Amino acid sequence: MTVPVWKKGLGLQKIDDVRICHDFRWKKKHLESLKVAYANAPYFAEHLPFVEKMFSAAFERLIDLNLEIIRYILKQLQIRTELVLLSELGVEAKGADLPVEICRKMGSLHFAAQYPARRYLDPDLFSEADIRLEFFRVPSPVYPQLWGDFIPDLSTFDLIFNCGPRAREILIGT
Repeated sequence: MTVPVWKKGLGLQKIDDVRICHDFRWKKKHLESLKVAYANAPYFAEHLPFVEKMFSAAFERLIDLNLEIIRYILKQLQIRTELVLLSELGVEAKGADLPVEICRKMGSLHFAAQYPARRYLDPDLFSEADIRLEFFRVPSPVYPQLWGDFIPDLSTFDLIFNCGPRAREILIGT
């Protein structure tokens, strides 16, 4: 599902400047689609209040909606970690230097990235900064879904709606 944003005439925007477009009926359509798709999911009812809040709250900025979703998922999966926004770090680097500067600012000696990110990261920059660069493939855990054959790589909400409190165990078991 996509969230429409204002972009016409705004050029390249910083992520925390992207504003949600509240025109049209996209929120109602998305909510109804989720209700229809997951009405019979074992744990959908207990997450429905959050889903309704997600589509009824008047988030002005996309980052605020995204952070609300991220925090909810972290809580449901019992992941306790500090979220740090790039805007809070005061990093001015761009392009290939950006991830290295973020690591420096955070005091990181290790950077793990999904395998497809290889084409965007410069190993030499990490090496020069004494930061270990490691690539990994994200496993796709198999779990019970509502209909037919298992469909891999759906959203975390699919896992949570179908497996509830077992979602964390399923992810850790991969």
